[in-house]
Amino acid sequence: MEPQLQMVTNIIDVASEFALAYGLQVIGALVILLIGLKFAGFLGRRVVALCERRNIDITLSRFAGNAVKILLVVIVVIITLSNFGIDIAPLVALGGAAAFGISFAVQGPLANYGAGLVIILTRPFTVGDTILVQQVTGLVHEVTLAHTVLIGEDSEKITIPNRKIVGEILVNSDAHRIVESQIVIAADSDPEVAITAIAQAITGLTGLAADAPPQIGIHDFSFGGIILGLRYWVPTSRYYKTRYEVNSAAHKALREAGIKLLSAGGTTILANPTPS
Repeated sequence: MEPQLQMVTNIIDVASEFALAYGLQVIGALVILLIGLKFAGFLGRRVVALCERRNIDITLSRFAGNAVKILLVVIVVIITLSNFGIDIAPLVALGGAAAFGISFAVQGPLANYGAGLVIILTRPFTVGDTILVQQVTGLVHEVTLAHTVLIGEDSEKITIPNRKIVGEILVNSDAHRIVESQIVIAADSDPEVAITAIAQAITGLTGLAADAPPQIGIHDFSFGGIILGLRYWVPTSRYYKTRYEVNSAAHKALREAGIKLLSAGGTTILANPTPS
């Protein structure tokens, strides 16, 4: 038992010497790390709050807050490693070499991050806008460095990688979306009567943009018929609901006015046929 007891005593002596020599240094480094992390989170939130009070876009505000937080965390980690006596120069060189090698394997994500930074800085759209890109439409719910999240009319979330947005044709219509419909009436029908009937039927319907009245007119001509065009703005969140309501009201108005519609085969039918 004597050798084992001597070994335990030696271990305790070494641990005591280490604690006396480096204990305060280790505790101080850990305290600095904890305080630094707390302060980084606090300062990041303060930056976001300050940007919001200045009416800066919410996406840019969050980006600024996260950037400040990450920068402070990196500084705190460097200070902590220095307190432990670790030389960070080789770590920086190793990190740079590793980043160079990893960049070839993560070109896709890095492209998304770069595109996300471009979106955040240039702000072609903001949270709450309606955008059309890559044949996808929705309300912008969130913009991150990696992707942009849209909300569809049925509350579905649509996630688009940012590299699929930058450099593409982008349509931003704020919180609304335009509806474009065409109605073909017979050539011997009075287009003015049809236009007036449709205008009276859809005026005042719920969901139509109040600051942009509907546009109704002769859009084009076809063989044996006249093409009426109908354009109006609706909230993106109820695009199809409002469109169906307008179509129903327009059809009812034409039926009551006795306007002849042009069928797919080129023949005319009455919107309100007489029962046989």
